[in-house]
Amino acid sequence: MTRKLQLPLQTMNLVVGFMVWVIISSLLPFIQEDVAIAPERVALVTAVPVILGSILRIPLGYFANVYGARIVFIISFILLMFPVFYISEASTFADLLIGGLFLGVGGAIFSVGVTSLPKYYPKEKHGLVNGVYGAGNIGTAVTTFAAPVIATSIGWQATIKVYLVLLLAFAVLNIFIGDRNEKKVKQPIMQQIQAVYKNEKLWIFSLFYFITFGSFVAFTVYLPNSLVTNFGLEEVDAGLRTAGFIVVATLMRPAGGAVADKFSPLKMLVGVFVVYTAAAILLAFSPSLALYTVGAIAIAVSAGVGNGVIFKLVPTYFHSQAGIANGIISMMGGLGGFFPPLILTAVFAITGHYAIGFMLLSQVSLASLILIMWLMYQDSLNNQISIFHSSGQGMMVTDTKGKIVEVNPSFEKLTGYSREEALGNTPALLKSGKQPKNFYDRMWESIRRTGHWQGEIWNRRKSGELYVEWLTINPVTDETGNVIKYVATFSDITEEKKEGEA
Repeated sequence: MTRKLQLPLQTMNLVVGFMVWVIISSLLPFIQEDVAIAPERVALVTAVPVILGSILRIPLGYFANVYGARIVFIISFILLMFPVFYISEASTFADLLIGGLFLGVGGAIFSVGVTSLPKYYPKEKHGLVNGVYGAGNIGTAVTTFAAPVIATSIGWQATIKVYLVLLLAFAVLNIFIGDRNEKKVKQPIMQQIQAVYKNEKLWIFSLFYFITFGSFVAFTVYLPNSLVTNFGLEEVDAGLRTAGFIVVATLMRPAGGAVADKFSPLKMLVGVFVVYTAAAILLAFSPSLALYTVGAIAIAVSAGVGNGVIFKLVPTYFHSQAGIANGIISMMGGLGGFFPPLILTAVFAITGHYAIGFMLLSQVSLASLILIMWLMYQDSLNNQISIFHSSGQGMMVTDTKGKIVEVNPSFEKLTGYSREEALGNTPALLKSGKQPKNFYDRMWESIRRTGHWQGEIWNRRKSGELYVEWLTINPVTDETGNVIKYVATFSDITEEKKEGEA
C-alpha cells in the first residue's frame, strides 16, 4: 500500500515545493509597496530563488538514491520554513535576496521524485510516471493565482506565513506515509559523475531542458510583472493569466510523457522545437495582447510536452546513473529559468523592447532542432551497428575494389579468421577452389544486372575445413546511384546440406 502512495505523495510534495519557490515573484507587486526595489533589480530578486533551486538538484538527486525520497523531502520541508519566515519579515532588498536564495530548496526537490519514482514502475511507464510527477509544478500556478488574492485580504506578510503551516503539514505527512523501504543506491557521487559527464547526450538533454523547463520558469517569474508593466493589467488579472500559462504547461507535461511511452521521443522533440522557434519569433515582434497570449500559450504547450519527453529519455540512456543524470539535467533547466529574465531585462534596458531576447530564444530552439536531427541519425546508425554486430549471420563489407573493410563477430566465429586477419584482404581468403571461374563471373553479372546475388557456395575456414554457406551479396549505393560498398551475409548450411542428401 505504501508503494502505491508514493506517486501521489511525491507529486503533492512537488506541488508544495514549487508553491514556496515562487512566493517572491508572485507577491512582488505587493512587496514593492513596502520594500524599495530599484527597477533594474526586479529581475534579480525574482531570479535569485532559481540559483539554489538549480544547483541543489544534483546533490538532492544523489541523496534520494542514497537515503530515499522520504528523508530528503522531510529535511527539505523543515529547512524551507526558515527562509519563508525570514521573507515574511523582510524590510529590505537584501532580506529578499537572502531569503529568496534559500527558497531554492523548494525548486531543487524536483530531482528527488524523478530519481525515486521510476524504481516503482516498469520502464515502459517511466514517461507517464515522470510526467505525472512533473505536473507538480502546477504549484507555481497555485501560488501565482492564490497568493495575490489572499494578500489583497490579509497582506503579503501574513500570506507568506500561511506557507509555514503547509510545510510543517507535509513534513509530518512524509514521516508517516513516505516509503521507509525504498531501494537505495549507494554508489559514490563522484563515481556517478565520472560515469556520465563525458556522454554528449547528457549535455544535449541538458540544453533541451534548459530551454523547455527554463522557459517555463522564466515565463512564470517574468509574466506577472511584465503584464502589469507592458499591458497595464491589474495584479490579480496578471496573476490569473500567468496561472493559465502554468496550468497549460503543467497539463501538457504528463501528456507528453505518456505519448513518449508510445512513440519516438526524439520525433516528438522535433515538433516541440519547431513550435518554440515560431512562437519566439512571434513574441519578438512585440505583438498585441491577443497575439502575445497566442505566443505565450504556444510556449506553454511546447514547454510542457518537452519537459515530459525529456524525462522519458533520461532513464532510457542513463539507467544506472539516473539520479545524478536527473540532477544535472534538471539543474540546467533551473538555470534556464535564472538567465532569461536577466537577459530580457538587460535587452529591454538597452533597446526599449524584448525583441532581441525572444529572437535569441528562437535561434537556440532552431539549434536544438538541428541537434535532435543529429541524435536521430546517430541512433539510426547505432541501431544498424548493433544489428551488424549482434546478427547470428556472418557479415562482411568490402569496398568497390574487393578489399574487406569490416566483418562482424559471427564472421569470425564461422570462418575462424579474426577481424584483424580479414581486414585488407579480399573474399578470396575464404576461397575453396571448388567453384569454377565462370561461377564468379556469373555471380557478378547477376549483381550488375539485378542488384543482388544469392545462392550456395563452398568456402574454406582458416582451419582448412570446407563448408557450404548460403550467401547473399548486395551493393550499397550513394545518393547518385554509384556503388560504394558491397555487403555479404552468409550462414553455414553444411549440416542441412548433409541431411538433404541423406
